[in-house]
Amino acid sequence: MSYLSNDFDESNGQNDLVIRNGREILFQAFNWESNKKHDWWRNLESKVPDMAKSGFTSAWLPPASHSIAPEGYLPQNLYSLNSAYGSEHLLKTLLQKMKQYKVRAMADIVINHRIGTTQGHGGMYNRYDGIPLAWDEHAVTSCTGGLGNRSTGDNFPGVPNIDHCQEFVRKDITEWLQWLRKSVGFQDFRFDFARGYSAKYVKEYIEGAKPMFSVGEYWDSCNYNDQGLDYNQDSHRQRIVNWINGTGQLSTAFDFTTKGILQEAVKGQFWRLRDAQGKPPGVMGFWPSRAVTFLDNHDTGSTQAHWPFPSNHIMEGYAYILTHPGIPTVFYDHFYDWGDSTRDQITKLMDIRRRQDIHSRSSITILEAQPNLYSAMIGEKVCMKIGDGSWCPAGREWTLAASGHRYAAWQK
Repeated sequence: MSYLSNDFDESNGQNDLVIRNGREILFQAFNWESNKKHDWWRNLESKVPDMAKSGFTSAWLPPASHSIAPEGYLPQNLYSLNSAYGSEHLLKTLLQKMKQYKVRAMADIVINHRIGTTQGHGGMYNRYDGIPLAWDEHAVTSCTGGLGNRSTGDNFPGVPNIDHCQEFVRKDITEWLQWLRKSVGFQDFRFDFARGYSAKYVKEYIEGAKPMFSVGEYWDSCNYNDQGLDYNQDSHRQRIVNWINGTGQLSTAFDFTTKGILQEAVKGQFWRLRDAQGKPPGVMGFWPSRAVTFLDNHDTGSTQAHWPFPSNHIMEGYAYILTHPGIPTVFYDHFYDWGDSTRDQITKLMDIRRRQDIHSRSSITILEAQPNLYSAMIGEKVCMKIGDGSWCPAGREWTLAASGHRYAAWQK
């Protein structure tokens, strides 16, 4: 296999600069409906002190640029920061508050596609006249109605896809990313629809703009058979690992493999959580320092619910990702919309993670992986279990640190 050992990058100064120290806890600070709630930037600004106190190191914000669709994922004028989420002034006020409280702002980088302003070749809206980055049809891939090259990835259907092979396109995008970093105040990047263009361009953009932390959305389907999800998802997680390698190992990636397996495991198939080598079965088990784990996001959950985590097992899911290696992400809905009990339980697990210094490269020993029970020891200082099976660690040195419906965590 082409993945590397989880400690390969410890002495690589450049990678450490980009990947950080593995003690990140990310927060997705929006859902699919956030644009419909007035002054979203102002809402988030009021929550920044709480985000910092809770232990989040980085908050992923929705796309801040002008977009034809209010959610932000059909961008047009990249340099306009007046969006459905609020004004440029309110955005910059939020970013200043985040900097003050040392919560890094993650920009949602939507550069696979861009909506044109003017009809050009073939009567398509594939020209960008009258706005900054005034590209012509050569900036659009030939497979989506432009005069550029064929796409280097999968097409995002129905809209002009950007041709990253063009040097002028890459120069303009790099300058825009540098502007987001140096002038606007974003520190981290999340690359949307990373399947749409070659990972080598992500490498170039990271090297050019130097974000403090980057994560890519490389989302494709897990492996299924007639009975449902395959036990072996090695080829699925390998595709994500290949993308990370393609970025020069400068970016992390969302661990869609872990999500797909975990949300089936909690239904009484916990045997899925140990692979054939005895390791975690997602990207976390191959390359934990590059695996950004999560339960749901604005696409999979929220009102879109394309691939939702079962709601009655949410805390089992967080007990898993917040105690395990990798870099965990907490979703806005679960933290702020699901009530004080859920939020308090998530916060307690985050506290255990920080207090016991669990990080992206922590060791893990899987102790049980039965249909109704999963248990593991992480970093020699934390034990946990999920499922309705009975289990607790042996030895008086262990004390119960957190527990709830079908989960528990112990610490030394």
